[in-house]
Amino acid sequence: MEHLTHLAKDRRLKKLIDQHSEPLTIKKQKDMVFYLIVSIMSQQLSTKVAHTIRQRYLDLFEGRFPSAEQILETPPANLRAIGLSNAKVSYVLNVARFELEEGLDHRKLDKMDNEAVIAYLTRIKGVGRWTAEMLLMFGLGREDIFAADDWGIQNAMIHLYKLDRDDKKTFREKMLRISAKWSPYRTYACMYLWKYKDNPPAAILKNK
Repeated sequence: MEHLTHLAKDRRLKKLIDQHSEPLTIKKQKDMVFYLIVSIMSQQLSTKVAHTIRQRYLDLFEGRFPSAEQILETPPANLRAIGLSNAKVSYVLNVARFELEEGLDHRKLDKMDNEAVIAYLTRIKGVGRWTAEMLLMFGLGREDIFAADDWGIQNAMIHLYKLDRDDKKTFREKMLRISAKWSPYRTYACMYLWKYKDNPPAAILKNK
């Protein structure tokens, strides 16, 4: 596979790739509302807890991905009951309103470049750059996204490339310089880095 051949030029990354008998893959999703909401629910939670809340959320709607209208008709108390904070309940409702007012159809987002998608999504209160990057990777299937602010990515690169986080500006510059060599397949590189620290975001696993 072309992306593996390219990434394997980095000997440290090659060691991670060689640890997997099957190549890691990404796939596009169609329901951007569900994807965004589950990503928000998963923020700052372990993968196990995130999976539990996701299932409780689906159970509210008989196992189906709810429409924006159905979400807005759901009493906030029901959303809190599945384990969401008041803030996350608010953010979930914000996503549903944005879908009705502005639109989150995957075909619409597909036409935008990466930064345009990030700018569009971060208009929603509760959706930051990291969440938008996760959607670009695992919702829209973009192959060249580097999540520089992700703690798991940073920790993996600190260990693999002997980086120091003390000077944040220098640390970020070094990360970006290293990751530039992985382009145009930085999403796959991130996936192997997450696997290295065994701490992938719930976004990478929730569709399994």
